Amino acid sequence: MASHFSGVLQLTDLDDFITPSQECVKPVKVEKKQGKSVAKIQIEDDGSYVQVNQDGGKKKLEKAKITLNDCLACSGCITSAESVLITQQSHEELFKVLRNNKASITERKVVVVSVSPQSRASLAAHYNLSSSEAGRRLTSFFKSLGVHHVFDTSFSRTFSLLESQREFVKRFQRKDQDKKALPMLTSACPGWICYAEKTHGEFILPHISSTRSPQQMMGSLVKGYFAEQQGLSPQQIYHVAVMPCFDKKLEASRSDFYLTEAETREVDCVITSGEVQKMLEEENVSLNDLDPAALDTMFSSVCGDEFLSHAGSGSGGYLHHVFTYAAKQLFGEEVKEFTYKTMKNKDFQEVTLEKDGVAVLCFASTYGFRNIQNLVQKLKRGKSPYHFVEVMACPSGCLNGGGQVKPVTGQNQKDLLQKVEELYKSERPISPEEDIHVAELYQSWLDSVGEERAKELLHTQYHAVEKMTNGLTMKW
Repeated sequence: MASHFSGVLQLTDLDDFITPSQECVKPVKVEKKQGKSVAKIQIEDDGSYVQVNQDGGKKKLEKAKITLNDCLACSGCITSAESVLITQQSHEELFKVLRNNKASITERKVVVVSVSPQSRASLAAHYNLSSSEAGRRLTSFFKSLGVHHVFDTSFSRTFSLLESQREFVKRFQRKDQDKKALPMLTSACPGWICYAEKTHGEFILPHISSTRSPQQMMGSLVKGYFAEQQGLSPQQIYHVAVMPCFDKKLEASRSDFYLTEAETREVDCVITSGEVQKMLEEENVSLNDLDPAALDTMFSSVCGDEFLSHAGSGSGGYLHHVFTYAAKQLFGEEVKEFTYKTMKNKDFQEVTLEKDGVAVLCFASTYGFRNIQNLVQKLKRGKSPYHFVEVMACPSGCLNGGGQVKPVTGQNQKDLLQKVEELYKSERPISPEEDIHVAELYQSWLDSVGEERAKELLHTQYHAVEKMTNGLTMKW
């Protein structure tokens, strides 16, 4: 399972190097008794752990069951000797829910699948389809399995972009009173968030945007507004997100996104683009052979049979939209064209707005942990010139996420990424302010729940982590 996670969990790319890999710090449960020394532990040929006592006696140890909530993001992670059970975050779990729906009338769940545009583009590249065509055929595939609704997270991303824009302007206006208001760092990448919480703690967290990611915005929409509209409790809905990144499983498992009263998560299961491909193979189905289905429009950014997207990067376009909005709101400037300046490498770029020869806005995009570390070090030395930074853990951003479909035999990874990027950017962009449906939801749903509740539904919080270095456990 180690290779399934981002550089936060296992760093295998020198471009993303932080520290040498280490074994998972929670391989087995060891019972310590007062007054007795801890015995040696040896690993048998079958991979089991055995405690060897001082008298030569042996006792087989129980393997610790490490779930996503136990993950320490310790930058080394799981070796083949460790057993990692991710029972609630797999396509097998989705199949299980769908089977239970067919077997039971009384305990049926309404199954909702939210597909990210990056995953759609990845699958489109694999099957040589347009992104919108792949989306229509994915809708057909999921509904053939028994899924009730298939939504598009470009829709929920509109909420993320609008909230990010407004949050930045507020931060900029209080920058003289609050030294940690700027730079504002994006929050959509869970690999970056995990790293920030568990490595830099209270120093970096005030800089991170409180705006929820598109995945968790959709969680609010599905388990909140959608549940109300359908006359369902949140528990009666099983919400699956299709994402380009395995770290999104970690995000969905955060306690901040657990509905205590309803006793359910906002996103019950996250599966990657590659896992969707595996589902198709297990069902002996190709997207090319499926008839396209009509798109669900309730929570989807569509125009007829075509999906709509957002301008800017393949990681959501946060820099593009926040820069455009801030330039107009703060300085009355209409930004029509962007001029990106490449810094040390292609994953580190700058955009500036000058007025009367003075740079009044300085934004950057920083992808990959090499660049992230440089950014953090500049912040710590007080030498960061930026007002806003779009931060992503993966080199080349979300389109190159670890959960995307892998190249076929003979295909170059770079060529595949270029194809995915072209498909992603082929969708017609829509400005967040132009989405009438989102504007209606702000008025009909969010205004009705009150300002504080609306903030909870659209924003989140972060937690500095206190590490315990006893070699076996860490305390959060």
